Amino acid sequence: MRSRLWGKINNNQLLKVMAEYLSADKKQEIFGQYGKSNTDTGSAESQIALFSYRIAHLTDHLRNNKKDFGTQRALLRLVGKRRRLLDYLKEKDIERYRQIIKALNLRK
Repeated sequence: MRSRLWGKINNNQLLKVMAEYLSADKKQEIFGQYGKSNTDTGSAESQIALFSYRIAHLTDHLRNNKKDFGTQRALLRLVGKRRRLLDYLKEKDIERYRQIIKALNLRK
């Protein structure tokens, strides 16, 4: 099925095209803005910000490709991951939760 959709493209090229929107520089920028430093990949805030960026990208993709159900499933999984992280942060430190909600302009 992949060959029918992508023609003669190999897996490395496919991964490069799919990961093009999220370069290492963009990740460092997100981590620097919302985390403690550019290399802070583990804090809840930085992960929530990264998930939010990916969710926005996938949402835009689904507006153009309504029948891409694999991407739709991936989007729902990301939303669930972000929700669980937000719930965790809300339990641990309500002020950090409020800050990240305000900074990312998320509902709830």
